[in-house]
Amino acid sequence: MYHIQNDLYLDEQEVEFSMIRAQGAGGQNVNKVSSAVHLRFDVHASSLPEAIKTALCEASDRRVSKDGIIVIKAQTYRSQDKNRAEALERLAELIRSVSKPVKPRRPTRPTRASQRRRVEGKVQRGDTKRLRGKVVAD
Repeated sequence: MYHIQNDLYLDEQEVEFSMIRAQGAGGQNVNKVSSAVHLRFDVHASSLPEAIKTALCEASDRRVSKDGIIVIKAQTYRSQDKNRAEALERLAELIRSVSKPVKPRRPTRPTRASQRRRVEGKVQRGDTKRLRGKVVAD
């Protein structure tokens, strides 16, 4: 079990790992060793609470597919274990981000003084622009 939040745990058997070759520089070893990790997590088949499942599926994140499968690629480290741990942590961070309750927005109104300052600034900029014009001789 992987700890996500207070009383929220993720069963590691629900997460599927596949090892792939990492991109980028790495010398001769990069062609031989599969150190990058592809993490696949099926949201619908998981044991997460329903509210978090729907929030994950509705999240506007490119890592979440339309079918509700999260794909995370980790290739920062040369070690397969470190990349696996990083992929799990990124999945946990994604789950944490959608499990936070959305803070409702309180509608506010600008103060009278700020409205007055805004209008005075607009008038002053308009005067400056008007003075840039050609001088008209009477």
